[in-house]
Amino acid sequence: MDYEDLIYDVTNMVATITINRPERMNAFRVNTYFEMIDALTTAGWDDDVAVIVITGAGGRAFGVGGDSGDKKSGRATRGTLGVPVEEIHSLIRDVPKPVIAKVNGFAIGGGNVMATICDMTICSDKSVFGQVGPKVGSVDPGFGTAYLARIVGEKKAREIWYMCRRYSALEALEMGLVNKVVPEADLDAEVDQWCAEIVERSPTAIAIAKRSFNADSENIKGIANMGFQTVAQYYATDEAKEGGNAFREKRKPDFRGVLKKSKAAK
Repeated sequence: MDYEDLIYDVTNMVATITINRPERMNAFRVNTYFEMIDALTTAGWDDDVAVIVITGAGGRAFGVGGDSGDKKSGRATRGTLGVPVEEIHSLIRDVPKPVIAKVNGFAIGGGNVMATICDMTICSDKSVFGQVGPKVGSVDPGFGTAYLARIVGEKKAREIWYMCRRYSALEALEMGLVNKVVPEADLDAEVDQWCAEIVERSPTAIAIAKRSFNADSENIKGIANMGFQTVAQYYATDEAKEGGNAFREKRKPDFRGVLKKSKAAK
């Protein structure tokens, strides 16, 4: 596959999709979303692929969500938020084969959400997880919140989103956010071993199992659709814009001051 932002490889029935923007911590620009949709669709329905691995290039980050350098006004016109992030979330869940997140480095914001949605997550001991949405005027009101709560529990999920702290690989393992933590030098071999075992399993049985697991949480897709519609309106407010502006200007945002001013102007 000839992609600009991804590297796509199939070896031993394992499709590896590598986000190849290490200079931007593997953040997604508009083009990345569409390439990821194409890669997941291709791998998901290829009979010669038994398992899909998503990872990030460079060793510093799995991913950090949307590229902060891209203004929301310059996004494409597909998807509730202007980029088809919900399509990627659905594809990870809907393809009839396991999707493994191979995390080495930072999985922050949208990167943390993607690692959460994947069927399984294996990470190196140098990995760091967390959310930043409320710090920059954003939130993931679907699988990034409601499904996260199913994974780590309501109290921990609320902590992750309200506090915007960062968590080590071992803390992520303890809360159930990841399946396995290994030394960085062993990460590739560990993921290869998990994939080799999956290749030997019945693909139909695994597809049925995945559908069954998803059925219990499929209502979250409805929550996400409604939530993204709300977030699209939120992004148009001065409060949300303050988060992005402060981030780019490297200053502390004044959300409450902007919100108070907006209310006074009404």
